[in-house]
Amino acid sequence: MIELYFAPGACSFVPHVGLEAIKAATGEDFKPNLVKLHKGENKTPEYLAMNPNGQVPVLIADGKPLSQIVAICDYLDRRYPQAGLLPTESWARAQAMSQLAWLNNTVHPTFTRWFRTGYFVESEGAQAEVKKLAAAQFRQHLERIQEWSKAAAPLWFGARPSFHDAYAFTLLRWGGYAGIDPDALPAYQSYIARVVQSPPVAAALERERIKLDTYKKAA
Repeated sequence: MIELYFAPGACSFVPHVGLEAIKAATGEDFKPNLVKLHKGENKTPEYLAMNPNGQVPVLIADGKPLSQIVAICDYLDRRYPQAGLLPTESWARAQAMSQLAWLNNTVHPTFTRWFRTGYFVESEGAQAEVKKLAAAQFRQHLERIQEWSKAAAPLWFGARPSFHDAYAFTLLRWGGYAGIDPDALPAYQSYIARVVQSPPVAAALERERIKLDTYKKAA
């Protein structure tokens, strides 16, 4: 059985949804393994043996660990093409992988600069400046995703949920932490309202006990 090491609300939500979609399409189940990041479970020798970066997600397939979201998504799509997680036509799939890579290597690290500012600069003044710039850049990225979301019918690639839908949810949810009101991105928010109604997405949300509720309006 495939295993997934995940942390609630983290980017591991992307393959988590993918595995729920595979389960719905094929009946093949998986074993979810919760990693408590706040307790340092991702830094134990056992976990670091699977992923020396100490990050989630980690996928265990045929007893072997695989890390990095793009690699995990590519593997799952190739192993379970019947789930329809990515387009099958060569050019359309390449374009989808290009989008997925951008979500992972551009949008995601931009949020990291906001969330983990101390990893990049030391002084409080520099951290405040980096945080401000990262939030503005992250907002621009979300606006680009919103433009893509306008073509969703009803989801990113049609009727079935995909990795892109799961990443789009995750990034909009993170935006709330950075002070980005989802109400200011109405097309994106409307699209995500459809995404969370998909049974595989709903199943992953229930297991992780998360919602799109991170933005706090000023009193």
